[in-house]
Amino acid sequence: MANQERLHGIYTPNLVPLDDRGEVNEPVLREYIDWLIAKGVHGLYPNGSTGEFTRFTTEERRRILAIIADQTAGRVPILAGAAEANTRETIKACEYAHSLGIRAVAIVAPFYYKLSPGAVYAYFKEIARNTPIDVTLYNIPMFASPIDVPTIQRLSEECPKIVAIKDSTGDVPNMIRMIQAVRPNRPEFAFMTGWDAALMPMLLIGCDGGTNASSGVVPEMTRKLYDLTMALRLDEARLIQYDLVTLFDAMLFHAEFPDGFRAGASLRGFNIGRGRQPLSDKQESDLSALRNTIQCLLSRHGFTDVPCGGCPVQPKAVSTDIVSGGVQAGEVSDIVRSVVEELKRKGLM
Repeated sequence: MANQERLHGIYTPNLVPLDDRGEVNEPVLREYIDWLIAKGVHGLYPNGSTGEFTRFTTEERRRILAIIADQTAGRVPILAGAAEANTRETIKACEYAHSLGIRAVAIVAPFYYKLSPGAVYAYFKEIARNTPIDVTLYNIPMFASPIDVPTIQRLSEECPKIVAIKDSTGDVPNMIRMIQAVRPNRPEFAFMTGWDAALMPMLLIGCDGGTNASSGVVPEMTRKLYDLTMALRLDEARLIQYDLVTLFDAMLFHAEFPDGFRAGASLRGFNIGRGRQPLSDKQESDLSALRNTIQCLLSRHGFTDVPCGGCPVQPKAVSTDIVSGGVQAGEVSDIVRSVVEELKRKGLM
């Protein structure tokens, strides 16, 4: 990682706006990128899980990356998903990202086949030996072969091109084990969390930042949470973290991933469009109810209008500003209560 700054801060896993034909909506994608940067995210993360990379062709993934790199124009660094189904295609994806001036790539461990730690090591070793761009390991055992601590330590010591890990388990003790194993010999190695619900504790135990899907909907809140935590203003940060958990849980667990996050981004004013995964009638109904709940939450922040049917009314407590845009600590707590009540009313909790 010589001559390059360590990855840090909030990297937004980019949603991909689609038009009525299900094709990449380039104008909206460019508008969305400008908005995220203006709201203060530290970097962008296209072609990850939130970006539904498996639902696009190789050519589409390249186009998405090219559009984002062009629109970003070096204003913030880009961590690009480069996972393909085999090492040859993954290395080609690394080469393409390098040609666009991307900061680094993130590569998930082999998916579909559940491989042993030795096979995972060999996979990343082969990529690291041939990549022209820095590599971030992506540990997401729910979808791919896990990357255990001994393997992470071995790769970090043997492969200078492997410069970071993104871990999406939310497992704080395991993150501590990774940091303890790697940082003594690779102090410049970066640790990023992909689990929004644990962002604050992860930062406090030594993580450098996060790739957080919620930042694609409420970038103001995730950036403020990062800033407050790093400044050790922990009482204020804790309030945001508690409330971010409620929003994150609603968007993640009450719709097919990442449709809840797509609904949230659409409520921020972007024509995100329908995802490519078909939905049943019941799923459509559930998503509509969830959209109403998310809109209630966002309206309390002043980010969108109140839905036509209204929202539960809660008394406002007086506190200090904790979120840019004038949201009060007491208001955020009110938002949490209203969201939980609405979820229960809709039968989603």
